[in-house]
Amino acid sequence: MPRSDSAPAGFAALEELARTWRPGDIRTTDALDPGPAAALSAVLDLSAPAAVDGGPLPPLWHWLHFLSWPRHSDLGVDGHLRDSHFLPPLPQRRRMFAGGRLEVTAPLTAGRPADRHSRVSRVAPKRGRSGDLLFVTVRSEFRQDGRLCVTEEQDLVYRGGGPAPGPAAGSLDTESRPRDDTSPWRQEWRTDPALLFRFSALTANAHRIHYDAPYTTGVEGYPGLVVHGPLLVLAMLELVRGQQPGRQVRTVSYRLNTPAFCGERLLACGGPDADGTARLRIASHRAEAHAGADVGFA
Repeated sequence: MPRSDSAPAGFAALEELARTWRPGDIRTTDALDPGPAAALSAVLDLSAPAAVDGGPLPPLWHWLHFLSWPRHSDLGVDGHLRDSHFLPPLPQRRRMFAGGRLEVTAPLTAGRPADRHSRVSRVAPKRGRSGDLLFVTVRSEFRQDGRLCVTEEQDLVYRGGGPAPGPAAGSLDTESRPRDDTSPWRQEWRTDPALLFRFSALTANAHRIHYDAPYTTGVEGYPGLVVHGPLLVLAMLELVRGQQPGRQVRTVSYRLNTPAFCGERLLACGGPDADGTARLRIASHRAEAHAGADVGFA
């Protein structure tokens, strides 16, 4: 695969890239050791591990597994990989995690080896208000003992051709609460630097916007450390796990809309719709839905 600094820029180049870039599939295996689940449970301040050896892994907690630890010299100045198998060859590439979908045939079992088969299933260029974008969907299938258990799709958005302007830096309001909400399920929470650092470590995420405040405010232009998108998604699913104990999640569709910042008062809220689907969101005083998710049950 050509290096990211060798590809031409412009929408025509994105169209050509979408037509010709076809990275091969990747197959990996992980032991699904229950240790990371116990560690994340402690990070989330749960009273007991969310998964134990031989028990079901909560939906999307496989994000703690199948991790990649590249050499330090392979990271860019932002802490993110300069090049990788599923990273499109764009110059000065910037990556955003937009959302995804999950289908659970059977929960993955902690402590039992699992196989993951991943491939790029879709590549599409789009013209956005902030510039030209390349949308990439990565589809992964997870099997245990040869049985398909979980299918996941992740939607990733890439921009090339130079750094995009970040939000204007300003004072961060950590006192204002989200507006009153009548959702039947509610959980107020907030993050701190230690929580974000520990979550970065558990997910092998070295992006500096999650732990390096001077870089985040001085280079990226954000008013504070950025809360991981996956952490917002897992917070919504924890609301479901607490309100619907014992119910098996069959599908999850989630989207990440706008960043939430470390220290802000956040609200995970939602509830069942008329069809039984759980509609969830993460709110703050600034936004009604930094992230949203729809959860269906078996």
